[in-house]
Parts: sequence; C-alpha cells; structure tokens
Amino acid sequence: MQDVLASLFQHAAKTAGVTVRVAVNFMPDQSRTEAKRWFWVYHIRIENGRDDVIQLRTRHWRITDAHGMVSLVDGEGVVGETPILAPGATHDYVSGCELMTNIGSMEGHYTFAGEDGALFDVAIPFFPLAAPAAV
Repeated sequence: MQDVLASLFQHAAKTAGVTVRVAVNFMPDQSRTEAKRWFWVYHIRIENGRDDVIQLRTRHWRITDAHGMVSLVDGEGVVGETPILAPGATHDYVSGCELMTNIGSMEGHYTFAGEDGALFDVAIPFFPLAAPAAV
C-alpha cells in the first residue's frame, strides 16, 4: 500500500503521528502564460496515525516564486472545512495555486487540536511548482 501511495503522492511528511501527502500537477488549460499566470492544482491527503481523535484548525502556507517573492497564507481550516479525523482516518482535499512565474514552491504546516485540546503543528512537505519548458 505504501508503494501505491508513494506513486500517487510525490511528497510526504510525518509529524507527531500525522502524515501529509501531496500530489501536484501543472494545469496548462487554466494557465495564461502570455499574461504571466501559471496555475497548479495540488491534492492533499492527511492521515491520522495517532491513537486519538484530532481536528485540523488552521493552515499556514509559504509560497515562493522564481523571483524569490514569498507569500504567506494563513487561515482557518482547509477549503472551508475543519475536518475531524478519528485514529486511522484520512482527509483528502484539492486546491490550487497561481504564480506569476513558471517555477516556484510551496510548504507549510497545519495546526491540529488533540482530544485534550492541546494544539500541535504538522508539517506540509516542501513541493516544487514547475511548468514544463514547452509551455
């Protein structure tokens, strides 16, 4: 099963028993390269490998473009949700990122609450955003 997940999700990080997997794809049909707008879609899978129920509370993203410009994105939940994950449960969502350069990267962390209310951070792995050279 791990081999299948590794082939589907190119990037993964495990923190405090929670695994975050990322699959990213460039979207040429949604990009407008003549206007210097490149668009990627990313699929996130969060896996609760802990023995307790956890809830995703906030997200923090660090998005960097090819010029070194950094955008920080902080907010509640993910795509309008603050999912609760029982032990062994997973949560999947899809979102996107637009840059003004054809290369960049994303990374960050989620803040979760355990059953006892204690907050803890879980790493979102670094992943590159790269448009094919022919685009």
